[in-house]
Formats: sequence, structure tokens, C-alpha cells
Amino acid sequence: MKNITCVKLCSLYSTLKNKLSSMNEHIVPLFLRICLGWEFLHAGYNKFNGQNWFTDIHFPFPFSLLSPEMNWHASIFFEFTGGIALILGIATRLFSFNLIIITIVAMISVHFSDKWHSFSDVLTGYRIIDEQGDGLGNYKLPLIFLIMFLPLLSLGGGKISLDYLFSKCFKCKSANCDNKQIDNV
Repeated sequence: MKNITCVKLCSLYSTLKNKLSSMNEHIVPLFLRICLGWEFLHAGYNKFNGQNWFTDIHFPFPFSLLSPEMNWHASIFFEFTGGIALILGIATRLFSFNLIIITIVAMISVHFSDKWHSFSDVLTGYRIIDEQGDGLGNYKLPLIFLIMFLPLLSLGGGKISLDYLFSKCFKCKSANCDNKQIDNV
């Protein structure tokens, strides 16, 4: 009886594992794109409708060469358009790279602290909000975003994306395929 139950459980586990593995190219990139896309679209929209608070920020080189106004507009443009592009899966790697740069600049300029004097201070900054007001930073969320971007940067938007659809259409057109092959995409 125990052997039959073990065999059934192993079979069930194997079936579930295979089904989940087959969804990797579809669901995981889609969820990452929607989550990151929404966050950056929302951030760009809020900046577009808000006031420029970049005037008091010290940006790292080469962004320090640009005026706060230029940095503000570039941030709005790339966050808003990048958010839309990620959600749709258009130029996923390009916009992931751009948003990674924006996130790194934001971490250096806003989320890291210049008051770190020990490793303990650095660890204290690993949080979403500086609720204590100690000025030790709040880099947890941008760090999570950077980690979430890595699969999109390396693997692209996945099979449920306009990138994938366009690549199939262009590959088919260059190979002189008929419309039946395009419908199978």
C-alpha cells in the first residue's frame, strides 16, 4: 500500500513539475513584466503630474552633467514609456536595461545614505521606508526591482509578448512562409 501511494505521489509530483516547467517561458516573464511595468508606469505618471523634486538631488556622473529638469523629463519618459513597453512586451530587453539604469541612479541618489559608517548601518538601510527617520536609507524595493529585471534582461519578454509575436512574424516573412504558419504562432 505504501509503495502504491509513493508511486502515485511521485507521479503527481513529476506531472506537476513538468507542467510548471512548461509555463516558465509564458507565465513568469509575463508576471514580471506586468508587475515592473505597472510600478514604473505609475512612477512616471506620478512624476508627470507632480512637481520636480530632483532639484535637491545630487546625481552620479554622467547624470550630474544634466540639469535637474532634464533628468526629471528623462525619468518621466523612460518610466512611463518603459512601463507601457514592459506590460505589452515590446523591446523588453532595451527597456529593462534603461529602467535598470534609472533604478541604479535612484538607489545611489535617493535610496542609499551618506551616513553609513558601519556594515550595521548598511543593513539598517535594507528596508522599504525610513520610518525611524535615521537617514540610513531605504534601498530594499529598488534592489528587489533590479533582481526582478535580470530574467527580463537576459531572457526577454517571454512567449506572451509582442516581442515574441513580432519575432515569429519577421522570421516567417524572411523565410517566405504562408499565412498558416503565422496563425500557428
